[in-house]
Amino acid sequence: MEAELGGYKQAHPSPMPLTMGHSREEDGSTSLKELGSRAQAYKRHLSTTSNSQTPNSTMAKTKELSKDTRNKIVDLHQAGKTESALGKQLGVKKSTVGAIIRKWKTYKTTTTDNLPRPGAPRKISPCGVKMITRTTRGDLVNDLQRAGTKVTKATISNTLRRQGLKSCSARRVPLLKPVHVRARLKFAREHLDDPEEDWENVIWSDETKIELFGKNSTCRVWRRKNAELHPKNIIPTVKHGGGNIMLWGCFSAKGPGRLIRVKERMNGAMYREILSKNLLPSARALKMKRETNNFIL
Repeated sequence: MEAELGGYKQAHPSPMPLTMGHSREEDGSTSLKELGSRAQAYKRHLSTTSNSQTPNSTMAKTKELSKDTRNKIVDLHQAGKTESALGKQLGVKKSTVGAIIRKWKTYKTTTTDNLPRPGAPRKISPCGVKMITRTTRGDLVNDLQRAGTKVTKATISNTLRRQGLKSCSARRVPLLKPVHVRARLKFAREHLDDPEEDWENVIWSDETKIELFGKNSTCRVWRRKNAELHPKNIIPTVKHGGGNIMLWGCFSAKGPGRLIRVKERMNGAMYREILSKNLLPSARALKMKRETNNFIL
């Protein structure tokens, strides 16, 4: 028994004497508390010795694959190799091979430099983005707040810009009836292929009203590029109103013609008088041949 105990002590040296059982005669001052402390210390000693004799089971962080290895994975994939075969051949996990291939298909690169990172989630959902794009003229902040989404005006502006919209001033155009729209469209289609030289023989004339006491504030709209004349992006105007002066003028490709003030109320007789006194003299002043003159009134 003593030989076995001696061998155990030699194999497992203890920092303190092993006390299997003390009698009162051997150490009358030894208490149960001291025995418990010695037992706990000896247990920690055995645990430390056992851990030092076994390899560390904690795996280190996987090292990032080199650029050459990533490029080789893509090359072999293009050659027809499967992800499983690539993983076995290069000693790389199948999931890692798949991630590299997907990244190459999406971004045409195998590196992680300058790739988009996932940031904070969008405050506005995809459905909210579509709603904002459709109803850009309404009070979007209040509409979204009533729906339970709290956003700022800057958030809405950024959302609209990401959808290709920008804030622009609404164009003011004459208020046209449907019959006027159809007539203008018909004229444009009939003369769509006319040579440029023909338009040099055309005099354009029109009248305009300059408001003295009108609403001249600018209204801004969100629109796409080259969509300034879309019906949703314009403000219809009317020609007649109080507190204004009326002007008539004409021009051609060779330069401007006469510009006069209309002092009386415009009617058919007044309009014919203006044309007879100013249109032909303007054509002569611009040195346009009379037989080729075309007037767009």
